[in-house]
Amino acid sequence: QVQLVESGGGRVQAGGSLTLSCAISGRISSSYAVAWFRQAPGEGRDFVAAVIWGVGSSYYATSVKGRFTISRDNSKNTVDLHMSMLKPEDTAIYSCAAKDYGVGTMPGEYQYWGQGTQVTVSS
Repeated sequence: QVQLVESGGGRVQAGGSLTLSCAISGRISSSYAVAWFRQAPGEGRDFVAAVIWGVGSSYYATSVKGRFTISRDNSKNTVDLHMSMLKPEDTAIYSCAAKDYGVGTMPGEYQYWGQGTQVTVSS
């Protein structure tokens, strides 16, 4: 069984930076994808970024490309999301998720989820 726990959320001013971390327990293979999704109030859950656990290939939503960086640390079993140049529209609950057999961008493809962490960007 895979368990995910997010940390690092908080409040930041527009233009600032924040790093989220997803701690992974349980066994995941090299073919797993670990992703970050976000859900703003009244909105659906949107794909933000993902990384393939084995090779480290990364994928980004257009809205965050160039501002967010996803990375994984195989020795610590963590996946970080470094967010810079934050905008008020980045305000959301950010959740990490994991699935086997490669990356996906739809929430329904992911079997394992963390509880989420709130990110608030003030203008």
